Amino acid sequence: MTTELYLPAGVGNDPVDSLSPTQTAALQRGVAKIVALGAQVGISPDQMVAMLNAGLTVCELLEYLVARSGEVA
Repeated sequence: MTTELYLPAGVGNDPVDSLSPTQTAALQRGVAKIVALGAQVGISPDQMVAMLNAGLTVCELLEYLVARSGEVA
């Protein structure tokens, strides 16, 4: 299963610049929730970034964090 990123027309090299304030706020809330889940299971934001840079997708990172949260609970 593949997931394609949909970017609106006219998006330049930095898609964050083209986000509306509402979209930016939603993105910030989502990232904050991922960071909070990582903290609960002992994974730092730097470790999560390293995992993403190593090739993990965001979905795979979330699955990993959720699996770890079951181990911690």
